[in-house]
Amino acid sequence: MIKLALISVSNKEGIIDFAKGLNEFGVKILSTGGTAKSLRDAGIPVTDVSEHTGFPEMLDGRVKTLHPKIHGGLLGKRDNPEHVKKMQEHNIEPIDMVVVNLYPFEATIAKPNCTFEDAIENIDIGGPTMLRSAAKNFKDVAVVVDPLDYKKLLDEMKKKNGELTEDTKFELAKKVFLHTARYDSVISNYLEKSDKEPVRFPGILTMQFEKVQNLRYGENPHQQGAFYREFNIHEPSVSRARQLQGKEMSFNNFLDANSALELSKEYNEPAVVIVKHNNPCGVATGEPLVKAYKIARDADPVSAFGGVLAFNRRVDSKTAKEIVSTFVEVVIAPDFDEDALEEFKKKKDIRLLDAGPTVKGEPEGMDMKKIVGGLIFQDRDLGRINDIKGLKVATKRKPTEKEWKALSFAWKVCKHVKSNAIVFAKENCTLGIGAGQMSRVDSVKIAIMKANKSLKGSALASDAFFPFADGIKAAAKAGVKAIIQPGGSIRDDEVIAAADKHKIAMVFTGMRHFRH
Repeated sequence: MIKLALISVSNKEGIIDFAKGLNEFGVKILSTGGTAKSLRDAGIPVTDVSEHTGFPEMLDGRVKTLHPKIHGGLLGKRDNPEHVKKMQEHNIEPIDMVVVNLYPFEATIAKPNCTFEDAIENIDIGGPTMLRSAAKNFKDVAVVVDPLDYKKLLDEMKKKNGELTEDTKFELAKKVFLHTARYDSVISNYLEKSDKEPVRFPGILTMQFEKVQNLRYGENPHQQGAFYREFNIHEPSVSRARQLQGKEMSFNNFLDANSALELSKEYNEPAVVIVKHNNPCGVATGEPLVKAYKIARDADPVSAFGGVLAFNRRVDSKTAKEIVSTFVEVVIAPDFDEDALEEFKKKKDIRLLDAGPTVKGEPEGMDMKKIVGGLIFQDRDLGRINDIKGLKVATKRKPTEKEWKALSFAWKVCKHVKSNAIVFAKENCTLGIGAGQMSRVDSVKIAIMKANKSLKGSALASDAFFPFADGIKAAAKAGVKAIIQPGGSIRDDEVIAAADKHKIAMVFTGMRHFRH
């Protein structure tokens, strides 16, 4: 039977109704500070913790609940005669329930004018200590951190004559340790960043993700999977997108949609990206959007079938009508016209994701890849060329104005293709893409093979340098007139000579974009 509850919350959502419910069961309530005032103002009988302990709050409220009468009441095992004897000897009353949510540290540091001193004062000490004490002794103490649990706990108490089951208490305890682990990780990460010399890669990496949904399966049906979302990432992304219609997202849907959306963000002008098996197979820019979509799709219509589409502009009805004329898995965009949504209803299985505006905010977070027994952690590849004409021209011939535009377009796509990556393009669309080959010349050959139109006069982008001149010769034979690549090979002279021989303009970026 729950007889004594301690309530101290910063988030007071639902606490009045919950406390009233406890009071109706005859539960005596201990409280502190603002919580005690709120409960009294609502007409709920409350005993101050300082009255219960016989010790006043002190040190600007830093010391309130750190007292043996509190923690003895939480930690004492009711079925242990020695514990009971000691509690009686020291006049320690058992506390049967703790309702605590912590100082709003995360909300505090999110404020633009938050000082370091403000942050430190919002590190809760008494709260986590009580939570951990109560959770450790969950067989005897119910510990509540989530306001969403209030109603169901009162409902169970009504059914169980004022008690909660041990299974319920165990579930509450598990939630506590998840809560405090996250709280501590946010603090530790803040302190790392606040150091006079901030540590980019800390000795211990602490991260927290919230589970959004189970997946039907992982990459393959024999693998289980789930989707987790990183906390406090506000950048428009697949992880933050709202699903408007369609079947549940699969493991591979998430990967492909993320790849497509991130590439679409590279362009200021209206852009459409089609991804298949985590590689772009068609990219185009221009208006109207439906025209750009047709161009992107027709670059490789076989691969585009069953693909994932990303737009960096609101999707209109004409574009939607063209999309539903064939089979696609996912469409992600900043928004959709109402009449476009009506068109998509004709293909209810198409997954529609509203990512929100793609142009606001700065890119956030880091990039990580899991390996067996470890994690590889790095900066996201946010490298961009802001002034394409400022790059080094390595060849005798310089690119024409049209070729500069094509090189810029192709380079943006190449960054998002699995290495070794080769992209043939015009100034507003891809023509052929070669991805993921073990040799660069094979990527060139595949890109040529995949091209659905003539490559004469096209531009080529390579994510890394050409180790040999064979790739240049193959590109020249296909009709390429301009190449953009990082440079830096010991055979650069040989590669440049091959380009000069074929009157190809070649530009060095000095920046590599490997994507394994």
